[in-house]
Amino acid sequence: ALHHVQGVFFIHFMTKYKDFLGQFKNAVNSANRDISQIELIAVSKTKSSKEIMKVIDQNHLSFGENKIQEVDEKWSEIKKTKPSTRLHFIGSIQSRKTSAIHESCDVIHSLDRIKIVRKFNDIEKLTNLKREYFIQINTGNEPQKSGVLLPDADQFINECLINFEINIIGLMCIPPSNEKPSKHFKELKALSTNFNLDCLSMGMSGDYEEAIKCGSTHIRIGTNIFGPRH
Repeated sequence: ALHHVQGVFFIHFMTKYKDFLGQFKNAVNSANRDISQIELIAVSKTKSSKEIMKVIDQNHLSFGENKIQEVDEKWSEIKKTKPSTRLHFIGSIQSRKTSAIHESCDVIHSLDRIKIVRKFNDIEKLTNLKREYFIQINTGNEPQKSGVLLPDADQFINECLINFEINIIGLMCIPPSNEKPSKHFKELKALSTNFNLDCLSMGMSGDYEEAIKCGSTHIRIGTNIFGPRH
């Protein structure tokens, strides 16, 4: 009976993933965008290695986690068997965790303090291991959220680009839940254009279509791929 339940779960799970891929393609087409320019990050926080492997078996290689403990628990094993997976760190960064995050994650989406930027810069000099980085902008200036506040964004981005050697590829945001996301996505896009940054990490399960219209290059999708969090 257990095998039957697992089988049913697997079929439901893969249907959900394939359904979402169809919706994603439609959203990209209706925005007149090229699908190869948008990285679909399957956000696997709280999901088991087994669930993640099922998505990898569908040739999906890009994943996101927001806690380094979960990265350690799941990804060292997954990376051994599936070295071509790309792991994105999308959570807020504690300075004592920078080294572990740098070691395990290919792309880091949440730079928001110079202290953290300096730490990654120093780690790269020591290890000679290059990662890609986004600066997180708090476009809604929400006190409870991570990210550089909008009035400070120009100065912060400038300082990062001039004073540090890490590869900052773009900007990331999480719009306030009670406001129109498109306003925030457009602000982030304008900011990235000012600094010639090519990448925009914006759009989640509820607002990814809007994000794609506004120029997102990296969308972070959890629920629409994996179902509700455990």
